[in-house]
Amino acid sequence: VQLQAYGGGLVQAGGFLRLSCAASGFTFRSYTMGWFRQGPGKEREFVAAINWSGDTYRADSVKGRFTISRDNAKNTVHLQMNSLKPEDTAVYYCAANPTTVRPADMSRYDYWGQGTQVTVSS
Repeated sequence: VQLQAYGGGLVQAGGFLRLSCAASGFTFRSYTMGWFRQGPGKEREFVAAINWSGDTYRADSVKGRFTISRDNAKNTVHLQMNSLKPEDTAVYYCAANPTTVRPADMSRYDYWGQGTQVTVSS
């Protein structure tokens, strides 16, 4: 199993980035895919998730700014991040959950990627 996250970088506040995560080694279309992040000195937290049928979930802190989507033909999940703020600075991880239960619960995720750094300057 591999989850390869990419697309992070340095951006000014108000800017945008698009993260992607390429998956392999499991039945991608059946899994709930999630994005989590861990900022400096903070615990890892839920950002967004999308289940096999396309239902999406987002943390309150990113609603209206971040959009999660998936392409089952390419085994890829995306996170479009707009209106970025300095507090969005974190390492962003994609993860795979074999259920549709509690998509914000990290313990439900079996597979994790290596993370991609997002830095938002003020």
